[in-house]
Amino acid sequence: MKLALYLPNFRDEVTVKELEDLTALAEDLDFDSVWTLDRIVVPEASDRAELQYPFGMMTEFPPGMPVISRGKWFQGMTLIPWLAAKTQKVRIGMSIIDTPYRAPGVLAAELATQDHLSGGRLNVGVGSGWMPEEFAAASVPHLFPRRHAHVRETLEIMQGIWTNDLFEYHGEFADFPLSGFGHKPLQKPGPPIYFSGLKDPKRSAKRIAKYGLQGWIGIQDSPEDIKRWKGEMERELGELGRGFPDGFDMCSMIWFVITDEPMDQTPAGKASNLLAGNAQQIEDILKRYKEAGMTMPLLWPPFRDVPTSKTIDDIKRLVEEIMPKVNAA
Repeated sequence: MKLALYLPNFRDEVTVKELEDLTALAEDLDFDSVWTLDRIVVPEASDRAELQYPFGMMTEFPPGMPVISRGKWFQGMTLIPWLAAKTQKVRIGMSIIDTPYRAPGVLAAELATQDHLSGGRLNVGVGSGWMPEEFAAASVPHLFPRRHAHVRETLEIMQGIWTNDLFEYHGEFADFPLSGFGHKPLQKPGPPIYFSGLKDPKRSAKRIAKYGLQGWIGIQDSPEDIKRWKGEMERELGELGRGFPDGFDMCSMIWFVITDEPMDQTPAGKASNLLAGNAQQIEDILKRYKEAGMTMPLLWPPFRDVPTSKTIDDIKRLVEEIMPKVNAA
């Protein structure tokens, strides 16, 4: 099982130094990858739990964000070139890029540049977004009803630009003549693409088969969730006469903290304590994740109340004390 760090660029307050220290640790401990979070705004209405939809459209949560609107956080996409310059080995990416907030051709060209800046270490995560208020802040409220179709066109445009000297596209969201977009990515045929936010295994399987996607990223998924998702996608792929691409990653962004005392592990949907518990609890559930088919948890530091120094200690303890037992199982 590989490890990935979900940088806490989105929290009530975070500093560049904290992000730098966490990234350096992930590099030193041979993590597979470091990811940032895509967030454009936190509406003030969120502080009153008056968003149109709950966080991530997950019904287990209230209609408010876990970060205050006056929070001091950083934009995830802007951090990617900085991460490329700060690291040499660890892969980098954003989980996930909400494609409707970006012009597909511009995004594809910028990602190709980022792949060069990182020496071919870029991962690309794509999704549709979920917050109408954020679509408005990004000046694309009209795209909300068509956000899933926008993801499809973005995938086609990214892969077309990355693999052709010249490329043209005539679609619903982008319409441009035969054009060149500069450097192609160092990785061929392009950076690995991960996807997130889909609830339909059949649609997911079709996207994996059509676009050669390399990974699925969920949020706060239990081992049972991972097993079900992987099994259903595998079945749907089988009906298409296909299978998972080699090295396909099953991932989930999961809140992580090691506690002194055991935590209540009673299932509570997405609000469950999954990787929040004492060392034995975390060892036990990571073994269950491994058996269920998860290849890489994205360790997600809490949004507040847990200092970065504590997260650094927890990550060291995880790598030194817990993961050897998990990998030996």
